[in-house]
Amino acid sequence: MSNSEQNSTIEALFVEERRFPPTEEFKAQANVASESIYAEGKDFENFWRAQASRIQWQTPFKETLDWSDAPFAKWFVGGRLNITESALDVHAKSTPDKVAYYFEGENGDTRVVTYKDLYHEVCKFANALSDLGISKGDRVAIYMGMVPEFPVALLACARLGAPHSVIFGGFSSDSLKDRIIDASAKALITCDESWRNGGRVPLKETADVALSETPSVEHVVVVQRTGAQVKMVEGRDHYYHELIKDADDERPAESMDSEDPLFILYTSGTTARPKGIVHSTGGYAVGVATTHSMVFDIKEDDIYWCTADVGWVTGHSYVVYGPLINGVSSVLFEGVPQFPDKDRYWDIVEKYKVTQLYTAPTSIRTFMKWGTEYVTKHDLSSLRVIGTVGEPINPEAWMWYHEYVGNSRCPIVDTWWQTETGHMMIAPLPGVTTTKPGSATIPLPGINVEVVDQNGNPVPKGSGGYLVITQPWPGMARTIFNDPQRFKDVYWSRFSKPSENKWVYFAGDGAKKDLDGYIWLLGRVDDVMNVSGHRISTLEVESALVDHPAVAEAAVVGREDPTTGQAIAAFVTLKGANQGNEELIAELREHVAQKIGKIARPASIVFTDELPKTRSGKIMRRLLRDISEKRQLGDVTTLANADVVKEIAEQAAKAAQSSNSQE
Repeated sequence: MSNSEQNSTIEALFVEERRFPPTEEFKAQANVASESIYAEGKDFENFWRAQASRIQWQTPFKETLDWSDAPFAKWFVGGRLNITESALDVHAKSTPDKVAYYFEGENGDTRVVTYKDLYHEVCKFANALSDLGISKGDRVAIYMGMVPEFPVALLACARLGAPHSVIFGGFSSDSLKDRIIDASAKALITCDESWRNGGRVPLKETADVALSETPSVEHVVVVQRTGAQVKMVEGRDHYYHELIKDADDERPAESMDSEDPLFILYTSGTTARPKGIVHSTGGYAVGVATTHSMVFDIKEDDIYWCTADVGWVTGHSYVVYGPLINGVSSVLFEGVPQFPDKDRYWDIVEKYKVTQLYTAPTSIRTFMKWGTEYVTKHDLSSLRVIGTVGEPINPEAWMWYHEYVGNSRCPIVDTWWQTETGHMMIAPLPGVTTTKPGSATIPLPGINVEVVDQNGNPVPKGSGGYLVITQPWPGMARTIFNDPQRFKDVYWSRFSKPSENKWVYFAGDGAKKDLDGYIWLLGRVDDVMNVSGHRISTLEVESALVDHPAVAEAAVVGREDPTTGQAIAAFVTLKGANQGNEELIAELREHVAQKIGKIARPASIVFTDELPKTRSGKIMRRLLRDISEKRQLGDVTTLANADVVKEIAEQAAKAAQSSNSQE
């Protein structure tokens, strides 16, 4: 193979032989128990037309899909609806006393919110916002902690037809300011503070810094969470409880076209300016309701828990809209896994008898590091389905999750999707799909995903390349706010052929397709390393390291090397009482060589108690690359644990001195 051919694909080195078919017991009760659904999904327009019956339509749609102005899609053309009627009204009438949210505060305070309660609260807040001048088409920024008023805020905006723009409560004032300005938000909804890990997050104080430079904001609504004394600007700032006190608890839902915007959610790009991803109403509603029901096998009496913050797309789709449309009872949790102790998640699962748990691989790897005793002391027998989201999961973390959380009986649904896709795209159907540890398996019915080489040609099975989506889907982003050309350039330019009316979506992820056609996510293409002409995924090396019994978590980056182009630098956290030393470094390097090949053996290994992570739990590999190449460190303000960076840099300097002798 020539170098140019080598460089056109990503090498598939890691092999996983373990298989977990659905049990007969699970299949017997599954919402989807026949593989025939994949055949139905081949005719994707008819498939999604049928799924649209999950939604309450005010006016039926006339056409399922209009793709004539690709890549700008229109789904369920001519249909009119308000998503809150599907999420609230139908349940408030049929099952008014059913619990919508069990709220568990960080400090142990609890609230139970029924569908009737939620309906009336949303109507009251929608009326209050209307009285402040918010109407259809106005953008409303939301910057909150995980309290019941958070989903209320989203739903109240949706009821008015005012697109919401949620900014994660861990973001800085600059990040908040930039997003408010870009969306020209007319109002901001926030909290006085939020509780996090035993401390307070000063949301209103941070917001005030941003608001000094956001002239579009006319009103600020403040939910009292901690009761802190915060600055209130007369005429602009209003306490939530005072606003809704006398508001009417009924409010007709604004009639929306299927293609009217529901929300804007900003995602970071390669440039400094964030991208405002715009999602529509009808297609998004159908997509999240369908995928939530099928992938989690949702039943009427389930207690479902997605641990994501509502500030991320996972929270929008699978804490708020999907579960509420499906009428399920959910847990809404304010805190973190380690407060007041490291068994907080398992205590909540046991307390509420949670049936579905949806969490992130980074959390699972942290639980592995802490040890099994925190899990095994709790009764998790209520769980039926457990899932992962946010990044690829290492096979050994998958196995730990399977054995200790799922008690070797719960199907694991490893899901791949993005802010831009709106809902899940690749995931197992737990009553149908044989799972493999570390693989998101195959595309969901009605979704067409492919792995291609640099020329856009499908790679053979057993090869790696670029993950693309080759046909439209209902929950797809419609544009980037106020920048349709950027939308085309960023997502649709790499592999599309407009002259042939061939439109292919690519958002930057690498993947491999194994011999069974299963898809394995390899992380961002930016994270692929080029070692002596071999394109190696950081994820595969990380998975090989985590496969070692002493390792809880690993992050791998490529650093410049005069001989090999790039050398592999690994950063490793160990389980329990394991000690990092030269002997273990040699053992880990050899373990990687045996697991996936000598070419992937790390040139350096640094042991660290923690890896630098964002507040959403994602590892900041950019900082690790800067450390490895001795560059000035970039911005660390978005880190949840910024203090670990200096310690890692010192350890890396020591490791670099000894790495040459290890070659």
